[in-house]
Amino acid sequence: MNGAEATQAPAAGAQPYVVLDGVGKVFTSTRTGERETVFEDFTLTVRQGELVAVVGASGTGKTTLLHLVAGLEEPDSGEIRLADGTGRQRIRSPGAGSARNRLGVVFQQPRLLDWISVRRNVELALTSAGLDPAGAARALADVGLAEYADRYPSVLSGGQRQRAAVARAFAVEPELILLDEPFSALDQLTARRLRLLLQELWTARPRTGLLVTHNPLEAAFLADRVIVLDGRPARVRAEFTVGLPRPRSPEDPQIFARHNEILAALG
Repeated sequence: MNGAEATQAPAAGAQPYVVLDGVGKVFTSTRTGERETVFEDFTLTVRQGELVAVVGASGTGKTTLLHLVAGLEEPDSGEIRLADGTGRQRIRSPGAGSARNRLGVVFQQPRLLDWISVRRNVELALTSAGLDPAGAARALADVGLAEYADRYPSVLSGGQRQRAAVARAFAVEPELILLDEPFSALDQLTARRLRLLLQELWTARPRTGLLVTHNPLEAAFLADRVIVLDGRPARVRAEFTVGLPRPRSPEDPQIFARHNEILAALG
């Protein structure tokens, strides 16, 4: 996937794809019975074709936000709406997110099945999505794992396993891709390489996406827009538009300038 042309961020007038409208979420401790409000009347919009990064300190609800969009958690109040195939918004009910909006998810840990090959891990995702499992070969080639396709995940390095997880997420041709601190468990050099890989995949086949990260430089490098969360219940403390075309260079001074702005907002 070399030689990708520069791509611009989605226009400000792009249609909303994900809308969290007045969302509330409360967790109750099984040990103490205490209730903790993570979100209260929380609102956020992700536009079609936009990659939005959410940053914040640990405990501000970043992963809970991603789980709500994915349908792994249900809101206690408010609505989560996803665009359907016609661009109209519909309320996501339990199970509907995966049934009508194809999701690709990359977690902090690869979550591969160690007793089957890397190829078979991707094939299972394709089969579950109703797609041709033969697409696994291309997906693995796109992330540089073609020669490792028939190996078991346990013999791969951490970076290679996460490449396989990225391949699995993109292989299903997702309408929406969710990234939950996907590179935080890797060393800095490997994480840098995988950020460049993710940018290459995104430039070649743009998606709509939501990235959760505690790394402001990663957010500035990858995202079109950055949301800074703060407090309990979480609120949007600041919002930044990155406004730089892809592909981007990690050494671009403008990336560092955005990073510094995000860092200042994090306090």
